[in-house]
Amino acid sequence: MREGLIPAVLGTAVTATGWALKGSRYKTSANAVIGFGLAHVVLGAIDLVEHRHHRM
Repeated sequence: MREGLIPAVLGTAVTATGWALKGSRYKTSANAVIGFGLAHVVLGAIDLVEHRHHRM
């Protein structure tokens, strides 16, 4: 399995969870969860791009 894929997929799930919480009374927590998820998506994408360039 490609390195970086798991953090990217996990980050997408966490971001979606935070987005679902956005309408509840936990808005501050929802923003933190969204930020945490987006950070994982970005870091996973960086890993995917780095490893693709190392193969060439």
